[in-house]
Amino acid sequence: MKIARLREWTFPVKTGLCLLFLAVSLCTGAQEKIMITHGPYLQAMTDSSVTIVWTTNKPAIAWVELAPDDSSHFYQKERPKYFSASDGLKNVSTVHRVTLGGLGPDTRYRYRVYSQEVLKHEWVKVQYGDVAATAVYQKKPLGFRTNGKPGPFEFAVVNDIHERNNVLKQLLGQIDLSSVAFVVFNGDMVSSSLSEEQVFRGFMDTATLLFASETPMYYARGNHETRGPFAARFPEYFPGNNGHLYYMFTRGDACFIVLDGGEDKPDSDIEYSGITDMDAYRTEQAKWLSTVVQTDAFRKAKYKIAICHIPPATGWHGNQEITKKWVPLLNEAGIQVMLSAHEHRHRIQQASEATRFPIIVNSNNNIIKASITGSEARFRIFDPGGKLVDELSIAPLK
Repeated sequence: MKIARLREWTFPVKTGLCLLFLAVSLCTGAQEKIMITHGPYLQAMTDSSVTIVWTTNKPAIAWVELAPDDSSHFYQKERPKYFSASDGLKNVSTVHRVTLGGLGPDTRYRYRVYSQEVLKHEWVKVQYGDVAATAVYQKKPLGFRTNGKPGPFEFAVVNDIHERNNVLKQLLGQIDLSSVAFVVFNGDMVSSSLSEEQVFRGFMDTATLLFASETPMYYARGNHETRGPFAARFPEYFPGNNGHLYYMFTRGDACFIVLDGGEDKPDSDIEYSGITDMDAYRTEQAKWLSTVVQTDAFRKAKYKIAICHIPPATGWHGNQEITKKWVPLLNEAGIQVMLSAHEHRHRIQQASEATRFPIIVNSNNNIIKASITGSEARFRIFDPGGKLVDELSIAPLK
C-alpha cells in the first residue's frame, strides 16, 4: 500500500514540476530582448548610394541615422533618419535593408542602425517594444566611404569558400582590409541555400567581423547559392544596386560588370527538380548587357572588367550558354579581363579569337589581390600561405 500511494503522489508532483518549468521557459522566451543578430554590412555601394543590411531576432521596423565624418559627436545634433520602407509603409521584418541615397561621391560618413520591435499591430494601432542599435558611445560609430574617388585603388577576390570560415580568414588575413576599396565574393560561398543561419554561420558573420560593416562587398552569385529552399531569398541579403543580381558599378578609372551565371547544368536536369529557369535568365541578362555597355560610365572607363562565377568555356551547359549569349557582347564592348571561379583550380585562359579577353579562373583556395593605377591593372594570385601563384597585367584603354 505504501508503495502504491507513493506512486500515486509521484505522478502529479512530476507533472506540476514540468508545467512550472514550461511556464518559466515560455515566460523567459517572451521576455527575450530584441537584438541585432547579424550585421550590419554594406551592399550595393555606388558614388551616391549604399544599402545597409542587418537582421534581428524579432520583427521590427528599422532605420539608419547618418552623420558626416567630421569632428562632431554623433549626437551633437539630430541626425537624419532613413527607414526601411516599401510603397510608403515601414517594413516590419527580421531582415532589414536600408538604402541611403543622395550621398556625395568619395565622401566618408558615419552611421548607426536601429530596430524597434513591433509587438502588435491591430487595425490602426501599433504597439512597439524595445529598440536595438549599434553602439556610438564607448565605441566609435561605424563608417564608410562612397565610390567616386579618382586615382589608384586595390580590391580582393575570393570564391568557392563553401562555408570554410578558416580558409576565408586565412585568405583575407593576407591583406589590409582597411586599405582595400572593396572585396568581391565570386560565388559559392555556401554549398547550398537552406537557411539564414547557414549563410551567416557559413561565411557572412566572419565577413562582417573582418570588414563588411565598413568596407563594401560585391557578390556575384554562384551556382550553389541557387540550390535549396532559401535560394529565392538571396536578394534580400545581397541586393544589387539596380534591383537585380546582375549589375554594374564603377570605381576610379574602372568599370565592373557583374553577371550571374546561374546553374551549370540544363534546367531539365534531375538535380533541379524543375525549379530553375536559368536559360531564360541568361537571355534576360544578355539584353541588359547590350544596353549597359552603351552607357557613358562604361564607354569612358579606362579599365573594363567582367565578374562571373562560371567562366565561358566548352563543356557543360552553363559554360556554353555564357559563351554563346554573353561573350560576343563582351568582345564587342571591349572587356579586358574576366574574373571567374567555379572550377576549384587556378588557371588563366589567355585571349583568343573567340574570346578576346583573358579569364582568370581563381581556385577555391587562392585570393586575387588586384591593384588599379593609371598605368596598369595588376592581378596577383596568392595561395593560403601567401605564396605568389600567378599574375596578369592589363594596360589602360586610350
